[in-house]
Amino acid sequence: MFEVVGLSKHFGGVTALHEVSFSVNEGEIFSIMGPNGAGKTTVLNLVSRFYDVDEGTIQFAGEDITRARPHEIARKGIARTFQNIELFERETVLQNLLIAQYIHRKTNIFSDLLFLPRVRRQEVQSRRFLEDIVDLLHLQRYREQQIHSLPFGVRKLVELARALCLKPKLLLLDEPSSGLNPEETEDLSFWIEDINRELGVTLLMVEHDMNLIGQVSNRVLVLASGRSIALGTPVEVKDHPDVISAYLGT
Repeated sequence: MFEVVGLSKHFGGVTALHEVSFSVNEGEIFSIMGPNGAGKTTVLNLVSRFYDVDEGTIQFAGEDITRARPHEIARKGIARTFQNIELFERETVLQNLLIAQYIHRKTNIFSDLLFLPRVRRQEVQSRRFLEDIVDLLHLQRYREQQIHSLPFGVRKLVELARALCLKPKLLLLDEPSSGLNPEETEDLSFWIEDINRELGVTLLMVEHDMNLIGQVSNRVLVLASGRSIALGTPVEVKDHPDVISAYLGT
């Protein structure tokens, strides 16, 4: 479903990624882990086209998206969350989720202004799907609250919900457990599995928490200093000598 080949990125004289290659199968939960500065988030920024690729190719659903424009990525079926929460603070939870539905609208500004029947039908469909996501992530009690009034853990869930409202085939998660307490992280593991199983979404996750990775991941890629050092199941990479060396030293 998704494949990168020989992916490289340089920032001046610093090599953030060097010839990284991996593939993600449809329906899989694939994780990327590694020490700080390993290049994990750089991979997501290249896929979502925030950065330009210096070398290599990115393929999604049989299509080369290496040079696609950033706004086209969401339309092709790729959504993401961010390490630092990026929500509209003065809008409600529902308004933040409705914003994500915009790319699926099939009406124009004139029909919207007149609120024609097809606009009303589309609005009903959008809200039905939105409410399914709200129910899935247990956000009912927060739906009318503004983002700035919510605790951090709930904000992380809202950002996840907004990404799902794009109706992605591939969901990129950038350290979803960052800033969460152990109980919230445990809940997150169940939601990731529900998203994968019930919505049929393939996930590519960057994460530090090895317990979370071990619970939900089918396969794991380990990066160190911008290079791939191990690829396999969570059990295989945990005991890999290069992984142990990268985290603990020799």
